[in-house]
Amino acid sequence: MEADFWHQRWEKNEIAFHEPEANPLLVEYFGKLSLTKGSRVFIPLCGKTLDISWLLSNGYRVVGAELSKIAIEQLFQQLDMGVKKTVIGGIEHYAAENIDIFVGDIFRLSKDIVGSVNAIYDRAALVALPEKMRKSYTDHLIEISVKAPQLLVCYEYDQNLMEGPPFSISNEEVKRHYENTYNLNPLSSRDVVGGLKGKCPAKENVWLLQSPNP
Repeated sequence: MEADFWHQRWEKNEIAFHEPEANPLLVEYFGKLSLTKGSRVFIPLCGKTLDISWLLSNGYRVVGAELSKIAIEQLFQQLDMGVKKTVIGGIEHYAAENIDIFVGDIFRLSKDIVGSVNAIYDRAALVALPEKMRKSYTDHLIEISVKAPQLLVCYEYDQNLMEGPPFSISNEEVKRHYENTYNLNPLSSRDVVGGLKGKCPAKENVWLLQSPNP
């Protein structure tokens, strides 16, 4: 999926993927990560999701990565926060109290730029990427987060019935990308009410990915 695709979606305000409230699956399952207040949560391809507001209001710190500057300008307007803008390692950095957002290509981020994170919440990143990019993405995510535990949300449906994004991510694919790094715990599998985009039956699967005990 080329960067231009996402830039155009934001420029045209074609953002049906943006939800009007915090994702119910985040609210229901975030506690499974067993994080203490003040923990820093990384959200890849975060857009202006209201999940960020939910995390901040519940006492967590947020670090995000997003391609679209439009999305992040709107995010900080939504949060009604003053923002400090700098450049770190060639990546634009938007910072406010308890929140850091990096605007640019996520593959240009390093663990030193991102800083220490306690967990990852991936609801919109893996499903946004075409198959040819997903192995590189998951390897990169593991590296820059230093194998931080994840709450992962995926769609699963017949890809022949609809083009992504969001793309279909099978349970087998999740295992292929992550089972050598994490213990994989399926938390939920639910039918998408009305089908995905009203076009085809789909399930929304929630995974807890945790590092094996030493």
